Amino acid sequence: MAANALATGISEENSSDRLQQIAAQKRLRVCIWPDYFSISYKNRKTGELEGIDIDLAREFASDLGVEVSFVNTHFGIFMNDLESDKCDIAMFGVGRTQARMQRIDFSQPYLSSGMYGITHKTHPIIDSWETMDQPGVIVSVQKGTYMENAMKNSLKQAHIATVIKPGQREIEVRSGRADVFITDYPYGQKMIKNYDWAKLLTPVKATDQFQYAYAVKKDQPQWLKRVDQFVADIKKDGRLKQYASKNNLLPIALHD
Repeated sequence: MAANALATGISEENSSDRLQQIAAQKRLRVCIWPDYFSISYKNRKTGELEGIDIDLAREFASDLGVEVSFVNTHFGIFMNDLESDKCDIAMFGVGRTQARMQRIDFSQPYLSSGMYGITHKTHPIIDSWETMDQPGVIVSVQKGTYMENAMKNSLKQAHIATVIKPGQREIEVRSGRADVFITDYPYGQKMIKNYDWAKLLTPVKATDQFQYAYAVKKDQPQWLKRVDQFVADIKKDGRLKQYASKNNLLPIALHD
């Protein structure tokens, strides 16, 4: 029975004993979205994972004395993956929203970002964030992100187009099917660095700041406490600042 439980993953009955299960399996299973620039990105040239949460996941596993394995997910399904025990923790810049808090638990935050737009440099109408909300403009957002609800609540005239597949937002803009897509600081910085057609739209008045944290399945108080301890540790000992600097995210890091 015990061997079978280890082979098939952590059962719901054992979910409150997460720390012991991780120690027994000698492995921390981390859900990531492998298309999140500077956060948890699979470099297409090298095939290697890179980003602040790749670095910090490895640090967390080291602190726990176990190996780390990464489980691919995305914002549309990661809560299902946590609830079905496909991973022990989600570490890929997950925004702490009220809707998500109904289903999953969050650690203390470690990053905080506003919203930005990406459009084409040669777009005939949109040259700023403030010119985005007008009739006929199509704004692309990714399903399951906090930007999706934020744009639905704030845009009055532009049309919102929701996409599911990773990378589809920029394809929509580059192809002309959408005029702009909404993203955050990490993804926006990487877009203008890697694509010469991309123009970053920075709001004159900063948008709401969304805090990013690590996410775990609900009702695991001891596991959540250990995750919070890790967040406190990396703020205090300088690891958060170190890896934020390495990944060009220092402006949004909540380090001490």
